Amino acid sequence: MNVPNKITISRIFLIPIFIALLVIPLGWGAIDIGAYELPISHLIAGILFIIASLTDWLDGYYARKYNLVTNLGKFLDPLADKLLVSAALICLVELQLAPAWIVIIIISREFAVTGLRLVAAGDGIVLAASQMGKLKTTLQIGSASFLLLHHFPLSYIGLPIGTILLYLAAIVTVISGVDYFKKNWHVMRDSK
Repeated sequence: MNVPNKITISRIFLIPIFIALLVIPLGWGAIDIGAYELPISHLIAGILFIIASLTDWLDGYYARKYNLVTNLGKFLDPLADKLLVSAALICLVELQLAPAWIVIIIISREFAVTGLRLVAAGDGIVLAASQMGKLKTTLQIGSASFLLLHHFPLSYIGLPIGTILLYLAAIVTVISGVDYFKKNWHVMRDSK
């Protein structure tokens, strides 16, 4: 197994630690940040989420630079992204920091697109991510990061940037999902 795939797998293994930091009451105290209070365990979970999200860029860069792109990596990388973002969003619903209906929309789109990619793969077709899909992922990671950190550092001025980014992520998620299916409908239509 090459280095980029090891980085991707490490991202997957960070997910249970990240979840535990968010949902297990650890009693480590909290930091007062403007209009919000940030539990220290959430601060650590948020930093871990950001680090794990950045490794997505790192493994892709490393794989392309050193020509280490593999089929396993093409499978694991988007899976790790979806698992990480889904875990964060579901935990945010549990913590009452994100509305469930937005999270359902985002995760439903991911299942639908993954299903389309599986049908395409069965026919030997690889469906690449679009620029809008990359924007969607960036907005989802950005919103989750700010929400996990209770809107820090902009909480001092009362700006709920995480919530704003989450609504933008939901809008772009829907638009990119519709666009993805329109562009790739032939896969469903021509599937055997």
